[in-house]
Amino acid sequence: MSLQKSVLVELLQAIPSWRPQMYFKASLTALSHAMEDRILLGGDRPLVIASFQQERFYRQEAHRYRRIAQKTDWVYVLAAPETDFKNGSGLYETVAFEPSDSLAQEWHLVILGEQYSSCLICRERTATLNEENGSSAKDNSRRFEGIWTFDRQVSQQAAAILLERILEYRPELAQKIEQARNLYLKPPVASRESELSLQADPFVQRLVAYLQAGQYKLIKANHSLAIKEHKERLINSVTAAIRRSLDPHAILQVASQKLGEGLGVCRCLIYRCEESDVTAKIEHEFLNQGIPSIKEQTWPLKNNPLFQEVLDLRESISIDDALHDPRIIERSNSNASDVSLQKIVTNCSIFSWLLVPILYQGRLLGMVELHHCGPTPSAWRSEDIALVDAIATQVGVALIQAEAYASLQDLNEQLEALDRTRSNLVAITGHELRTPLSTIQVCLESLASEPDMSPELRQVMLNTALVDAERMRKLIQDFLTLSQLESGRVQWHPEPVSLEECVELALSHINARNVKNNLPKIHHFVSSELPFVQADGEWLVEVLTKLLDNACKFTDANGEVTIAVNRNNSQNLEVTVADTGRGIEPNRLEKVFDRFYQEEGALRRSVGGTGLGLAICRQIVSGWGGEIWAESAGKDRGSQFHFTVPIVSDSTTARSSNANGRSSQKQQKTTRKRKQRE
Repeated sequence: MSLQKSVLVELLQAIPSWRPQMYFKASLTALSHAMEDRILLGGDRPLVIASFQQERFYRQEAHRYRRIAQKTDWVYVLAAPETDFKNGSGLYETVAFEPSDSLAQEWHLVILGEQYSSCLICRERTATLNEENGSSAKDNSRRFEGIWTFDRQVSQQAAAILLERILEYRPELAQKIEQARNLYLKPPVASRESELSLQADPFVQRLVAYLQAGQYKLIKANHSLAIKEHKERLINSVTAAIRRSLDPHAILQVASQKLGEGLGVCRCLIYRCEESDVTAKIEHEFLNQGIPSIKEQTWPLKNNPLFQEVLDLRESISIDDALHDPRIIERSNSNASDVSLQKIVTNCSIFSWLLVPILYQGRLLGMVELHHCGPTPSAWRSEDIALVDAIATQVGVALIQAEAYASLQDLNEQLEALDRTRSNLVAITGHELRTPLSTIQVCLESLASEPDMSPELRQVMLNTALVDAERMRKLIQDFLTLSQLESGRVQWHPEPVSLEECVELALSHINARNVKNNLPKIHHFVSSELPFVQADGEWLVEVLTKLLDNACKFTDANGEVTIAVNRNNSQNLEVTVADTGRGIEPNRLEKVFDRFYQEEGALRRSVGGTGLGLAICRQIVSGWGGEIWAESAGKDRGSQFHFTVPIVSDSTTARSSNANGRSSQKQQKTTRKRKQRE
């Protein structure tokens, strides 16, 4: 059997002029004890009906009701059974009702005596029950609504309702209940004046008022502590989550997820930005169910009044009603150059807006944005804003740590690269310097110790020494050139030059250096109709010479080397030096431009060289703002080296009628400068 109708509801229907009041559990406990003490101190035999929500609450008061039962035979106790509570007739009548009965949510105590009466009819507020879980809900902060009065008419009506409820569960008590009705539910014999003199206890009323006020203060204090606990828990959870990673993207994603879930907002955005940024890309977002995503969108920063206000104040700003906030309406209408905040609010369904900067020692690292997306605006609480500020501070610290770790990794990589460079330098210079020095020493010692040496052999010795000396000079020159380029001590002299003439000059250098060597066939596909390029002619010839020398070095005499130029766009020409030689493994295409890189190893090379040529080329091309890269299909499948050089903006002027004379002068000038440098 389960009765769903509330006793309080039935009582209020019977006496519609009465209105329930709110009570805390501590107040109800004090009232109940005061009413029970009145029975224990009195001399009559009243009707007592007590309804407990659960058996464990009854067990806390069972000793009092054993004492009350010694004063009167008309005691009824109701409770929802949990262990051994059941229907029975002992010292008093016990009534076990179903846990699903509305009585399980109510607290009742009715006392009807000959000279006095009182009743306490209350129902626990369901909102409070839903807010708390388990045994922690059964504390003094529980709230009830109901009636407490000494009015006999109200008390008799409440007793009648409860007796009917008892009869439903224990029909065998029908005769006893009828006797109780005849004794206690009839109009009182005592005069109204006598009853009033006995019923109202001013001390009890003052006590209840005091307990109500004290309990309200206690609840406020508990609420404040709960907010602080929630804040600490959320900050700790976010801090613990972001400290598990040193990846900035992972940090921001975890922070946006935890913060959005913890505050229950519709949308939480966290994005990286600096004060000078024009826009920011939304990469980290938390969304509540049914909220449209704006991830991957570009968020305007420059000319955004709200962003600028955050920068000026260096603190968070909140907008409770974005649709009617004057800061959004006035700024969107006053300056056409400003970002339309009204459009952002409409497109993103923002009803309430909170912007919190991520700062570290005054430096802006990013922004946290929280959005409420309806159906109505929601005011931002100061404690929520303070919470987001605290989390933004933690995110800023985590980002700085991630940046420091990334910088440390880069530094370690640079140190490893320097260590490899040192090892390569020792190996290569040891090989490239020691070998020619040994040869020169042998040749000079032979010339000095063999006076009778034939002129032909003497000439061979001299030529060998001269060749190795030149080899050493080139090695030292490459070291000095790369050092100047990397230190920024090179003075560039860009001017309009003919790419065709630079190619011809580089080819002449290659042929002059390899008079006695069999070079592969070199194909020249550079048109004279190409526009002039803006570069330092000396260094452009240097790049072409080194690329051609590198191609010839790793290509057999029966192979081919090709020089071609393409115009990819209106700003640059792309020069390609291709060969049919050894080729490069795809995973080493970037490494070939490193200093001292040797694909065959420093000490087991089949060709000479220091591994500095391509590193020098990269530095030169970067000097005029170009790009250089390598391509190859793999081992023994040839390779192609490409670089870009900017075109002269006014090519018509550069290619005037006297271009031939000037080109010849430039070629002579470049040749002189190159010889001086060498």
